[in-house]
Amino acid sequence: MRKLVVLAALLFTGASVNAQDFGFGVKAGINLASIGGDAIGSIGGLGSRVSFHIGGVAEIPISEKLSVQPELLYSSQGSDWSFGTVDNIKLDYLNLPILGKYAIWNGISAEAGPVLGFLISSDGINEDDFKTFDAGFGIGASYKLKDHLFFSLRYNKGILNINNAEESNIRNVNNVFQISAGYRF
Repeated sequence: MRKLVVLAALLFTGASVNAQDFGFGVKAGINLASIGGDAIGSIGGLGSRVSFHIGGVAEIPISEKLSVQPELLYSSQGSDWSFGTVDNIKLDYLNLPILGKYAIWNGISAEAGPVLGFLISSDGINEDDFKTFDAGFGIGASYKLKDHLFFSLRYNKGILNINNAEESNIRNVNNVFQISAGYRF
């Protein structure tokens, strides 16, 4: 399916891709995560949780300045929660960002696109309280050094309600600020 999408994009833009331009690598970094939405203020404080992300990244060029960057990341998210007996909410996701990447100048690029998330575990609260699928929008920037190292900043804003209580009118979303370093092979 991914090959079909890339082929369609190439045909649409009329660009050609050399096999040597395709890149893949690994990345890891720090998350500053929180749960935002309707519950803030009425049930206690939802603070930011410092955690991490790690995974793989690919870069598929479309033209000289434009590329598609799919990633597969383990991302520990959630929130510090100061209400009742619950101290923290830890939500672990397998995230699939699919970003459009535009090269601006001298290794600096802008990135934006959807971030799909699949909840793989939760800690600190009933797992059934959260939906197993999440979606958001990521926007950020990256800087690639000449020796295969790269750094990135990204903000992922949740779009879908992660609260599983269907009878409740409370809507909550994941919000994650990420700082990453990586290596492209």
